[in-house]
Amino acid sequence: MSAGRTIISNTVAKDRVISKFPQAFHPDATPYQKMNFHPKVKNACAENRTGRVGLKICKAVLVGDVSVGKTSLVNRFCHDVFDRDYKATIGVDFEVEKFSILSIPFTLQIWDTAGQERFKCIAASYYRGANVVVVVFDLTDEMSLSNAAKWMHDASESASDPIKLLVGSKKDSMSDAGYEAVERRAADIANSLGAEFWAVSSKTGENVKDFFFRAVSLTFESAVLREVDTDRSQPAKQIGNDFIRVEKDNLYERKKKKGINKCCEG
Repeated sequence: MSAGRTIISNTVAKDRVISKFPQAFHPDATPYQKMNFHPKVKNACAENRTGRVGLKICKAVLVGDVSVGKTSLVNRFCHDVFDRDYKATIGVDFEVEKFSILSIPFTLQIWDTAGQERFKCIAASYYRGANVVVVVFDLTDEMSLSNAAKWMHDASESASDPIKLLVGSKKDSMSDAGYEAVERRAADIANSLGAEFWAVSSKTGENVKDFFFRAVSLTFESAVLREVDTDRSQPAKQIGNDFIRVEKDNLYERKKKKGINKCCEG
């Protein structure tokens, strides 16, 4: 199992600053009818009353069939690269990206899971506690869209009331007419799953940044609203980078367990 290319920095890149709420890709295919940050969120951020939100980590898991473009999507956003000859993910990889949202620090941890059947037992253990579930399918592969519902169910079952997103990749490979037909079906499936639909191209970068900004902003708003409505009598707990380190250490420890090795034989 690979531990991924984990990047941890105390600074936020200029292109990771969010001051306006990112808009949905398809307004008729989303349960999240958000166009602006909630007034409570704006006020809490302006007055620095966001409590522990700035110390917490937003965990996003990417799931979907093999070769649909999960790793390419992550690599385009995190490293602005695209490689046709990528190596299939073995187990789970993860990346860490830092944001500044309304001047509040927020960390996104992206878990890129393998799509092969024999690695499902490993990937499933990392769904737990996910704030965002992203089901990726290939716009040129109808079967990968048909399998989206099962992926969403499996990943969301262990998550914590996650933001749900359905992402069609390889948009650059579609003709306009072909894309319109798939878009209609994908929008219907997204609505049935209570998810927001996006179409992206990791090759050209189309919609990739907007998608991730939307995902992290939806999660940030939800976290701040929970914080301002929660009793503050409990002392704040520093988790931040320590949490990331523990997660990473656990990744290696779990690899050594015989149960995982047996699960992935074959």
